[in-house]
Amino acid sequence: MSSLNDIPISALHFYLTAPYPCSYLPDLQARSQVATPAFLINTPLYSELVRHGFRRSSTYIYRPRCDNCSACVQLRVLAKPFTANRSQRRAWKQHASLVATLHPLQDKAEYYELYQRYQRARHPGGGMDNDDRDSYQTFLLQSHVDTLLVEFRDEGLLRMVSVIDLLGDGLSSVYTFYDPDLPQARFGVYNVLWQIELCRKLDLHYVYLGYWIKNSRKMSYKTQYQPAEGLLNGIWQTLEGPVLSEVEGKNT
Repeated sequence: MSSLNDIPISALHFYLTAPYPCSYLPDLQARSQVATPAFLINTPLYSELVRHGFRRSSTYIYRPRCDNCSACVQLRVLAKPFTANRSQRRAWKQHASLVATLHPLQDKAEYYELYQRYQRARHPGGGMDNDDRDSYQTFLLQSHVDTLLVEFRDEGLLRMVSVIDLLGDGLSSVYTFYDPDLPQARFGVYNVLWQIELCRKLDLHYVYLGYWIKNSRKMSYKTQYQPAEGLLNGIWQTLEGPVLSEVEGKNT
């Protein structure tokens, strides 16, 4: 008898959404390919889907399938050979006092308060800055796969929360929000470095950072973690030198 862990991709159904406004490139229309039914997508199956370019938002599993654009490139950092650059080493040292603790998905009032402050300061007018408690919980605290919630505290004060999926070959960074009222802080950089270190400790290979778009300023940081690979034409390729230039040319 086969187990649920043996569910193949062929057991799923895929559909294309109707066009909707792109969240990253203004004046463009986006479409997504969605994998269903969501309840069948456990951690082994989701790990395989991620290797094929899918991501999740809550229990919604999707990948971009736009009619006239291929700017979204799934990106992963190679954790074991990764070497921090000088700027990243400074960020790591700057936040050395942060204490990280791992939890199952859970909710606390202080999470939602931090999430609201983060959205209003960093993404005003983006829609999520007006999320009510139910919308926030649906977005971050629902998952059918193995997911961790990480608290980062400094002298007991909550500074950052990160949601991470555990995959067969690595970690998938789902979402991170942090204290926006410390202008000199570099919590986002520290968080990626921390995930790379966790990946190494777990003897896993990759940290999946989601989609990189050359012309989206908010995503430019992702190629600063090297070595990195991008899923190009269905093949994972090193994002450096001529390959990176070619991707940039296609996305211009």
